[in-house]
Amino acid sequence: MNEDRALAKARRALAKIGGETVDRQIFLCGPSEKQKCCSRSEGKAAWDYLKKRLKQLGLVGPKRDDGTGGVQRAKADCLQICEAGPIAVIWPDRVWYHSCNEDVLEKIIQQHLIGGQVVEEYRLTGMAD
Repeated sequence: MNEDRALAKARRALAKIGGETVDRQIFLCGPSEKQKCCSRSEGKAAWDYLKKRLKQLGLVGPKRDDGTGGVQRAKADCLQICEAGPIAVIWPDRVWYHSCNEDVLEKIIQQHLIGGQVVEEYRLTGMAD
C-alpha cells in the first residue's frame, strides 16, 4: 500500500471514531500475557464491562449535537503500575484510578466521564516524600 493510500485510510478511520471531537480518552490495562496488576480474568472482565457500558450509554465516538459521545477508550497492554489493578487513566485530565472492577468503572463512568468529577476514593496519586 502506498503512503498516500495509507494516510487516506488513517484519516477515514480517525473521522469514523470522531478522534478530533473526543473530549476524554480512558486507557485501561487489558488482558495481557505480562499482566501483573491483576489476574487476566479480572482484566478481561473490566475491559468487557467498560466497552459494553460506554456503548450502552452512547458515550463512545464523536461528540454529537445531543451531547452524547466524545469519549474514546483504549486497551493498554501495561500502564506500568503493576499493582492494585486493573489500572485506568483518563486523558487529558491526567487522572489515574486503581482497582477498576465493574463497580469502580461504573462510578468512574457516571461521576468522571459524565459528571466531570474525579472519583477520589479510587484516585491513584503519587506519594510525597
